[in-house]
Amino acid sequence: MQDLKNSETLKNLMRAFAGESQARNRYTFAAGIAKQEKLPVIEAVFQFTADQEKAHGELFYNYMKELAGENIHIDGGYPVDISQKTVDLLKAARHNEYEEHDVVYRQFGEKAKAEGFEEIGRVFHQIAAVEKMHGDRFEMLADWMEQGKLFVSDAATGWMCLNCGHVLTAAKAPGICPVCRHDQGYFIRLELAPYTRL
Repeated sequence: MQDLKNSETLKNLMRAFAGESQARNRYTFAAGIAKQEKLPVIEAVFQFTADQEKAHGELFYNYMKELAGENIHIDGGYPVDISQKTVDLLKAARHNEYEEHDVVYRQFGEKAKAEGFEEIGRVFHQIAAVEKMHGDRFEMLADWMEQGKLFVSDAATGWMCLNCGHVLTAAKAPGICPVCRHDQGYFIRLELAPYTRL
């Protein structure tokens, strides 16, 4: 096995840490835009994903602990996804997550394995699969927004108000929750509601 300090895997770990750190910030910023657009469910999805990116960053960072106190110089390109529209931020996030899954982390994983860092290679591949899930979720929400179906279903379905937990069955989420009076933006399809047993 190659020495981590002199490996390309070390640089890839730092690139991944930098990328995850930036993704976390971008999603936190995007959550703020969703909040401005009165879309608290999408705000929550961005925050939820930001927390997972933090966890990924911490994993990558901890693999570098033997180099504590040193500086690691890397090159890299990172996106500038600035928009005042939630749907644009969802689409940009989708693109970035798929790129991590389809290209970046797979290559990093293969390089780590080739250099003898089996565990790091495995983690890169496992996190790539999570990034695919993130991309799929962002894609679904962006598609629903563009199709005007974020709060409308083709058939009657369950809807939950994330503020008070009220559940109802309808083809469309109500404009205002009949229980707590919060806006439609608090409603999510029941099958997507957190901690709900269907």
